[in-house]
Amino acid sequence: MPDDTRPPAKGRSTVARHATLRSRHPFVEFLAILAVVVGVVGVSATGVAAYTVWDAATTLSDNAVVLDEDVVLPPSLGAIEGAVDVLVVGTDSCDGQDVALFPRCANNDSPGERNDVTMLLHITDNPRRVTVISFPRDMLVPIPGCPREDGNGDYSAMSEQMINVSYMYGGLACTVRTVEALTEEKIEFAAAIRWTGVINMSDAIGGVDVCVSGDISDPIHTGLSLSAGPHTLVGSEALQFLRIRHGIGDGSDLGRISNQQQFMSSMVRKLKSEAVLANPPLLFNLATTALSQKRGGQLVLSSGLTNPSLMVQIAMAVKDVPYEDIVFVQYPTVYAPGGGASRVLPVYSAAEELFAALRENRPLTLTGEASQGNGVDVTGEVVVPTPSAAPDAEATPGATDAADPALAEERVALPDSITGTTAKDITCTRPDR
Repeated sequence: MPDDTRPPAKGRSTVARHATLRSRHPFVEFLAILAVVVGVVGVSATGVAAYTVWDAATTLSDNAVVLDEDVVLPPSLGAIEGAVDVLVVGTDSCDGQDVALFPRCANNDSPGERNDVTMLLHITDNPRRVTVISFPRDMLVPIPGCPREDGNGDYSAMSEQMINVSYMYGGLACTVRTVEALTEEKIEFAAAIRWTGVINMSDAIGGVDVCVSGDISDPIHTGLSLSAGPHTLVGSEALQFLRIRHGIGDGSDLGRISNQQQFMSSMVRKLKSEAVLANPPLLFNLATTALSQKRGGQLVLSSGLTNPSLMVQIAMAVKDVPYEDIVFVQYPTVYAPGGGASRVLPVYSAAEELFAALRENRPLTLTGEASQGNGVDVTGEVVVPTPSAAPDAEATPGATDAADPALAEERVALPDSITGTTAKDITCTRPDR
């Protein structure tokens, strides 16, 4: 493994209590901020908008996953205080899936449910910033001992396995334990969504705009073919774009991660745009769809996330974060000896620089490439009107205040081994050449 030693554990902010919500249009604002949270978590949307439709606490509590020291908050509609971590997982379960879209489900080619996508959503305390860290599914890490789902004993700890087997050995709670051990961060909340859930959520928001810089085609693994140029993806095409790795970049999961980051950035921009936030019917559709995923078995939540007020608090914390402070990064890795373009090893020293900056709530500057897997090119930046040019600053997504003292903070330049983009970056998927 790389010659990096694991740093000592650091302290972190605890989940605190509540501020006061002020809203001129309570119902629309309520829907809007929840939609933004769904956009932030993107590919594995947690379904938080469901709470705008029903008092769903009882429904969503069914079969909830209990984490170690679950956080329970009293009711409040104010922004959550302190830093908070939410683990978001996309799994490859064949349960309830359309076998026409996923032939391996018909053949039972790969039994078991794995965390095909693993992302940590980190929200800092004031000033608010959002960082989404993607963990390559083929990264070799220790897997701690995890309780069996039936309660009969534990799965044994493993010194080195791909991170995507953690879900198979103990479900969502085991993936949480694995990421906690890797990052030395306490994860308060977690959610997992299956393939069909992603399809339905992308349909509910009316599709997501993406770009490919050349023709891509993957007839065997995902069935996705896209011509060069912009596309608005809905339904199964949206999911397959998130899954595709053959035919893009270096063909590894690292290229797929940058595809997912492009999708999430575009979704955030769409959901924060006035066109979506001022469209109650669209947001209502998003809300009802989210709840249906839980009822249909396509969504799993930790018990803390079944509190409706909690999701409102998280939404209030992230709704006004400017695009440049919504950062998508890949956990730093190096290719494992003899592992080709698939197996990778964590680089702990670079990761500690990232997490140290997050603990200190420092703004981040990316110095590395957009993708370790050569999956995307940065083709431009979103132009955000300045507050002086906007008649209503609240209606200017991503806008920042020049008088904000946070802008004077010295930004932390992350090591160039940490790849990624911000929500302000416009990226385009790079075909395999």
